[in-house]
Amino acid sequence: MQINEEIKAKEVRLIGENQEQLGIVPFATALETAYDRGLDLVLIAPTATPPVCRIMDYGRYRYEQDKKEKESKKKQTTVEIKEIQLSCRIDTHDFNTKATNAIKFLTAGNKVRVVLKYKWREITHQEIGRDLLKRFEEACAEVGTVDKTPVLDGRIMTMFISPKKA
Repeated sequence: MQINEEIKAKEVRLIGENQEQLGIVPFATALETAYDRGLDLVLIAPTATPPVCRIMDYGRYRYEQDKKEKESKKKQTTVEIKEIQLSCRIDTHDFNTKATNAIKFLTAGNKVRVVLKYKWREITHQEIGRDLLKRFEEACAEVGTVDKTPVLDGRIMTMFISPKKA
């Protein structure tokens, strides 16, 4: 954004600090008016004919813009994807521990990727893996919903669970 002497126009359409139209004036007059009021002349619309300039406190304007930007960044939430790895021969206690970890991740607002890795000849019994992932889905049902159903890719079966909306 161009301010004060950076503006290269012979005449400009001038807008006052209270949004009032001051008309089309030569650039030198517009700059002098801004300096008399102790403010800056800021180029708003450079492509208009003639270019539109506004009299304002540029430092305060920048401060308010930065403040709005920080406020919008605060409201943004970043969703991470946490991964839980299972195997076909997992014991009940280990399964319960991994399910509780997944529930913690989901309540914190993160997505969970459940990965089931087949080893050796376990790949021939894919129904065992699907049943295990179904059990895992049921264990997390109160805090999360399945985003992507189990998909087999090579020797790895993956499923995504996302947190439920409040």
